[in-house]
Amino acid sequence: MEQPPHSHQSFFRRLLFPYSGEEALTPRQSLRVILAWAIPIPLSMSLCTLALSALLRATVYQTILLFVLAFLSGLLIFGGLGWLIVSMNNRSAYLRQERKARGVGNTGKTGNTSNHQWR
Repeated sequence: MEQPPHSHQSFFRRLLFPYSGEEALTPRQSLRVILAWAIPIPLSMSLCTLALSALLRATVYQTILLFVLAFLSGLLIFGGLGWLIVSMNNRSAYLRQERKARGVGNTGKTGNTSNHQWR
């Protein structure tokens, strides 16, 4: 019985970047990765801030302000990180495809790509 291709990956790997990285991501896949970084992480940060403000007995206004501030700052930071991950993955995939089209092996060597050993 065959296992699904992503079964060996951890839960967080499947959540944050469920693709192999061999090919450039489509715009829809890119949006999915960016949103996977930009929503759950800042939301969990905001919920922790909400719990902390409840423990510190902050006013409702302070609690809402801290929640919004934590969420928006996390959205900006982790959304930017998601975008960076997508752009670096796509650049790497394009370089890999270009190298493969030129006939250079996976070893990264640009010279002799034969398997002959020096004697």
